[in-house]
Amino acid sequence: MAEHSIGTPAQLRDPDYFPGLGRAIPLGIQHVLAMFVSNVTPAIIVAGAAGFGFGSNSPDFPELLYLIQMSMLFAGVATLLQTVTMGPVGASLPIVQGTSFAFIPIMVPLVAGKGVDALSALFAGVIIGGVFHAALGLVIGRIRFALPPLVTGLVVTMIGVYLIKVGIQYAAGGVPAKLSGAAEYGSLLNWSAALVVILVTLGLKFYAKGMLSVSAVLLGLIAGYVYALLVGMLSFDAIGASWGNAAAFALPQPFKYGFEFSAAAIIGFCLMSFVSAVETVGDVSGITKGGAGREATDTEIQGATYADGLGSALAGCFGAFPNTSFSQNVGLIAMTGVMSRHVVTCGAIFLIVCGLIPKVGGVIRTVPIEVLGGGVIVMFGMVVAAGISMLSDVDWNRRNMVIFAISLSIGLGLQFEPDAVQYLPETSRILMTSGLLPAAFLAITLNLILPEELSAEATEEVSGGMAGHGKGSLPKPHDG
Repeated sequence: MAEHSIGTPAQLRDPDYFPGLGRAIPLGIQHVLAMFVSNVTPAIIVAGAAGFGFGSNSPDFPELLYLIQMSMLFAGVATLLQTVTMGPVGASLPIVQGTSFAFIPIMVPLVAGKGVDALSALFAGVIIGGVFHAALGLVIGRIRFALPPLVTGLVVTMIGVYLIKVGIQYAAGGVPAKLSGAAEYGSLLNWSAALVVILVTLGLKFYAKGMLSVSAVLLGLIAGYVYALLVGMLSFDAIGASWGNAAAFALPQPFKYGFEFSAAAIIGFCLMSFVSAVETVGDVSGITKGGAGREATDTEIQGATYADGLGSALAGCFGAFPNTSFSQNVGLIAMTGVMSRHVVTCGAIFLIVCGLIPKVGGVIRTVPIEVLGGGVIVMFGMVVAAGISMLSDVDWNRRNMVIFAISLSIGLGLQFEPDAVQYLPETSRILMTSGLLPAAFLAITLNLILPEELSAEATEEVSGGMAGHGKGSLPKPHDG
């Protein structure tokens, strides 16, 4: 509920209203707390896939600290592009930007087992993909028809399904422990730390209100961190060493990892930009509807798309991953009732300050992988749930069921069995084994070319007696 002392109802709905620093700073930090864990998690996942993540004992492990630092810094910079704007770039709305989960299935195959050397091609893809994403702002209104809920819901669901495996591996002890055959992998101690995080997160999410509920994952991780200290999984000496070895202040380094053209990276990032752009359009619409009770304007949608893309391209120049608007912060605006973009600007500045202080990343780096696993199990499960929620808007006639079935089967199948395309050229193999791109391509293409009607008899013989009998869209929640 909004506090009426912050301003009048008209002021609270105005993006240009400034409630004063005393109110704006804590409200802005709330936005950061709501997205903090999600924002740094992709860096941890990519580093782990490359071979220098948690528990790897790699000499390149310190690079993880830099990736975490850049994730915070450029989430703040990209958010400023949305709130402060720069010419036509930015929506002038309280849009919080952060590192996108959507690109993880593209990034992991690019870096798998290749170490830091793989980052030059990855970040070249981030930069070029970001520029392409910004260019979509010119035509975003005309391409939305090609990405209905059937397509976007399928893609988001697949992202979550892809990531769930990562969460389970982390909770059990991490990929390095699994590969080395460590006896403690999957131990009761490891799972107890993950379960503490999950239980605290669920307790706060369901039985607390306000920011305690919104920040449930972060608070769950803190509880797991304390538990890890109590049971000896983590020592104060290790925390002190990580804090002491991290610099008090550091500036980002342009092209720290180089720049190398990779067709797979460029194609992958550009294609996923379509989905990310449509996601941002949905978030912008959610903000204006939930915070101001109106539809988003074409100028706001276009400016938000420009900022999405340019923020990602700028991030790639300094070693950060693609940014997108964060949906959980849309809900926070609806909860607080404060539409002020200046509130989010305060949060962006806080993120930038954190990104310039490597000691913050030094502390994050000490979080046990099992504790992080508990948090990401919840987060990635929510990604699946968000995809299913999008799919609830689909008219589940037999035509759409067949499109979904074929796209999902091929996409998930290639994720689960990448060796099935081992004889393809490397670029094609990387794109195909992401699973997301072939699934999205199939769903978009079939949706555009297949006739609207499909008889019941056409699906009965392939459904194994389990044909759906849906008569249309599921009930939609009332606005309010």
